[in-house]
Amino acid sequence: MGTKDLSTPLVLEKAQGSSQLATFAAGCFWSVELVFQRKEGILQTQVGYTGGHDNKPSYEVVCSGTTGHAEAVRLEYDPKTISYNDLLTIFWNKHNPTQGNRQGGDIGTQYRSAIFYHDEEQRNLAEASKTERQKNYDVPITTEIVPAGPFYAAEQYHQGYLEKGGQCAAKGCSDNIRCYG
Repeated sequence: MGTKDLSTPLVLEKAQGSSQLATFAAGCFWSVELVFQRKEGILQTQVGYTGGHDNKPSYEVVCSGTTGHAEAVRLEYDPKTISYNDLLTIFWNKHNPTQGNRQGGDIGTQYRSAIFYHDEEQRNLAEASKTERQKNYDVPITTEIVPAGPFYAAEQYHQGYLEKGGQCAAKGCSDNIRCYG
């Protein structure tokens, strides 16, 4: 199936055919994108900004903390191959959802944990998974579960950033992901 050419980032606004969209924020979008790219059933990924109020966000402005946007990854996936519950498990396993507006050394509202649902079924599955995942923590999960709104593609150099840097994005790859800035 291969990924589609995103040399000119087109915002994934609706799924094609029987595919569906999912949008997650879990810290720096580079490693979040790579973990999903490696999964069978992910048709394409796109990193960008969502959840804020600026309708022309750039990386520099989002990093200022003034836009309300999170760094996020929008996925087009084949639900016959990978379920939304599978995506939620990948999301929860990728990051620490109790850290609030940060992930590790990345600090700011743009690094918050969020699930941006595209329909009521996704919302219900996300809420149920958050409740179940909370059992693993002694402190509250801070992950937001909110409706998917406008999604703004990040600059081209951010798309597939870690793959461009030599990290494996092949389906099934389990190499450690090294994130760097």
